[in-house]
Amino acid sequence: MYKVGIPRSLAYFFYLPLWKTFITELGHEVVESPPTSKAILDRGVKEAVNDACIPIKLYHGHAAYLAQRCDMLFCPRLVSVRKHGDFGTETFCPKFLGLPDMVRLALDPLPPLIDVRIDLKQPRTGLWDAACEVGRKLGHDQAEIKRALRLAQTAQRDFQSLCRQGVLVPDALEAVLNGNRACARPAFGHDLTIAVVGYPYVIYDPYINAGLLKILQQEGVNIVTQDMLPDRVLNREAKGLPKSLFWYFSNRAVYGGMYFMKKPEINGMIHVTAFACGPDSMVDRLLEIQVKRHSTIPYLAIAVDEHTGEAGVRTRVEAFLDMLRYQRRGR
Repeated sequence: MYKVGIPRSLAYFFYLPLWKTFITELGHEVVESPPTSKAILDRGVKEAVNDACIPIKLYHGHAAYLAQRCDMLFCPRLVSVRKHGDFGTETFCPKFLGLPDMVRLALDPLPPLIDVRIDLKQPRTGLWDAACEVGRKLGHDQAEIKRALRLAQTAQRDFQSLCRQGVLVPDALEAVLNGNRACARPAFGHDLTIAVVGYPYVIYDPYINAGLLKILQQEGVNIVTQDMLPDRVLNREAKGLPKSLFWYFSNRAVYGGMYFMKKPEINGMIHVTAFACGPDSMVDRLLEIQVKRHSTIPYLAIAVDEHTGEAGVRTRVEAFLDMLRYQRRGR
């Protein structure tokens, strides 16, 4: 039995049920890094290249934490999970594509990497091929891999189903992985509903976003994110753009924002953007343009980096909510 490390960053917040279930059903132990802390962030800043964005620095910190605590490190090369866009060329950010190489060159010592290439443009074979490669590296035959993959896909579908019901991603992850796949949707009884859009590894990491979701909850706000929307709803928004972006998570943030800005029940929208992320800078500008052209919804952009503090984020969010409530009172 191997101990397989999975860093708590990047695709962790979207595909953990799939790969954790797959690996554990094959009989191995999954070791996750702890929630982001100052020590993990500082280690990532030290190990990553200087011009890396904050999510990549965080990943290096989480990987460094796991390096001597596992036998193998799960670090897939994410290429694409669907055929989408004008030419079917939607991919992940270039730093996702080169992540295994960056980690391998930056960290020493480092256990063997499970750096499987995941390209699902061919949906019938892509995931199966990736699962077979991972399974073979862990020493399993095709029958064992097939069974584990079937259970893993069920876990992933259950996770996505909870998200569609309005459960926030961290709560849905905890529910599915703890066997509670009927987690209740939170009741919407507050006076404001705020859409929070952005990359999942930014909006669901409470350390790097300075506890944004917790601040909103403490202020008595209903929270919705793009991950609560079905793919068919998100993809429908693509028709409102002359051209889609090239990056998977970028398109999800843009489409989610475009959907929410048209809904009268949404009182405001917050885009959490990672400083030094090239694709995210385009997402923010595109959302600003769409809000000005097609909506009157109040819009707030919050950029986060390794120096972001809770006081600054809390001040901006509280001022934003005060403005919305003042507006609702009609004064």
